[in-house]
Amino acid sequence: QIQLVESGGGLVQPGGSLRLSCLASGFALDRYAITWFRQVPGKGREGVSCSARDDGITQYANSAKGRFTISRDNGRNTAYLQMDSLKPEDPAVYYCATRYGMDAGTCHEYLNPNAWDYWGKGTLVTVSS
Repeated sequence: QIQLVESGGGLVQPGGSLRLSCLASGFALDRYAITWFRQVPGKGREGVSCSARDDGITQYANSAKGRFTISRDNGRNTAYLQMDSLKPEDPAVYYCATRYGMDAGTCHEYLNPNAWDYWGKGTLVTVSS
């Protein structure tokens, strides 16, 4: 059974940092792409960053470029999202997602939440002074 479990959220001051983790089970992470999304109440899920299966390919939404870094430790079957210089507009529930099928290992259409099949339950990030 494929499962994704996020952790690492919490309260941080503006300008601070957090590292989110996404622990995968039921499949080998090294064969799949992982994408991070975030969602605030009343809005749809917003794509943040994607890590492709191999080649070190990563993608970042404009909101994340220069501040967030996606990585993975395939040996631990875990993906990470390092978030630095957090801003007041970053608070949200952050989710990781993966998918099956032809694009399972790629970041094709990574910003589209409908393109991803498996989701964790999310971890809450709050930015406040």
